[in-house]
Amino acid sequence: MNYSFKILPNSELESIVPLVFDLNQGKVDKSVLSSRFNEMKNQNYECAVITNNKEIVGVTGLWFCTRHYSGKSVEIDHVYIKPDHRNKGLGKQFMTWIHTYCKKKGFESIELNTYVQNHPSHKFYYNEGFKILGYHFLKRI
Repeated sequence: MNYSFKILPNSELESIVPLVFDLNQGKVDKSVLSSRFNEMKNQNYECAVITNNKEIVGVTGLWFCTRHYSGKSVEIDHVYIKPDHRNKGLGKQFMTWIHTYCKKKGFESIELNTYVQNHPSHKFYYNEGFKILGYHFLKRI
């Protein structure tokens, strides 16, 4: 396998919609995802991808901001690796690449949310040095 990591240009965000659709198990329509990613282009958002011979096989969003409790912070979002590419150490390599990339940009911390029932991700993030700070709540308006 010939894996590489890079920041996807905003003009190519449409190419990650199928992966994020799979991540959400089809709960968010592809047209809605396309529309939202089009808006996200202008909201301190970057998209990091894993490619294998030019095919995108993994993705995560990077939200950049400054928080009162953690300083210059990056929130990783919608982390997904296609099933055929899992359990090969790729997630660990991706997190190392993201850490290095964000540190070079001058950021001080990385944050994330993970679904309560996603126990394998909890173990993975613990092993990557993440600590649980609290709960994430959502209210639709």
